Amino acid sequence: MEEKLNKLHNQLEDFESVRYRMGAEGFHYCFESYSSFEEIEDDKFHDLRNEYLRVSKELENYVKNKIHEIETEIAINEYE
Repeated sequence: MEEKLNKLHNQLEDFESVRYRMGAEGFHYCFESYSSFEEIEDDKFHDLRNEYLRVSKELENYVKNKIHEIETEIAINEYE
């Protein structure tokens, strides 16, 4: 019983640390650059973190590509 309770307290401390880092470091930086949070033994957490990073990279690339696409279209139309 005591071992289970200690494990629960450790898990709580780990997730409170993540919540603190999200606020102190900023949400995106927290998950992209601050830490991979290997100490957290929670598959769902890591799945969600990885999915967040994948989607944020996809969004970043979309915005960059869209800017390039619009700049190209502007340049073409300015020379017509």
